[in-house]
Amino acid sequence: MKNLSHHLASLSVTAWVGSLWAIGYLAVPVLFYAQPDRQLAGFLAGQMFVKAGYLGMICGTYLLAYYLAQSGRAALRQGVFWAIASMLMITLIIQLGIQPAMNNLKVQALPLDVMNSALAGRFKRLHGISSIAYLLESMLGIYLLIKINYFNIIK
Repeated sequence: MKNLSHHLASLSVTAWVGSLWAIGYLAVPVLFYAQPDRQLAGFLAGQMFVKAGYLGMICGTYLLAYYLAQSGRAALRQGVFWAIASMLMITLIIQLGIQPAMNNLKVQALPLDVMNSALAGRFKRLHGISSIAYLLESMLGIYLLIKINYFNIIK
């Protein structure tokens, strides 16, 4: 059973950090480049970010439980544990706070595209905050991968 939990932890880190980078820095930029309808591209990008966010919540919760089960209270003194906790917190803030607020602005702007409405400034501000949070989460993901591989923490 210990082997299974180890493999699930490895898969969780891979899936979570991989999805952050693949979606945020590969799929979405290609989507906006290839799709001339920016409103459609934004909708599709939003759907990808939501799905990646759900994946992050599942993986992050599992990883926190894994480290607590492996190390007990000593996990609270490990940088890896706090990197995971920070990534999960950022995911929750984006998923449960920023994204719903952005979607609400889109609905309020109808029948116009939010970027062509009086709400564009507020939407841009939320988008900027979300982008910075996503970048921070992505960088924490790199830290997590480096620490796990360097110290062979998942064992």
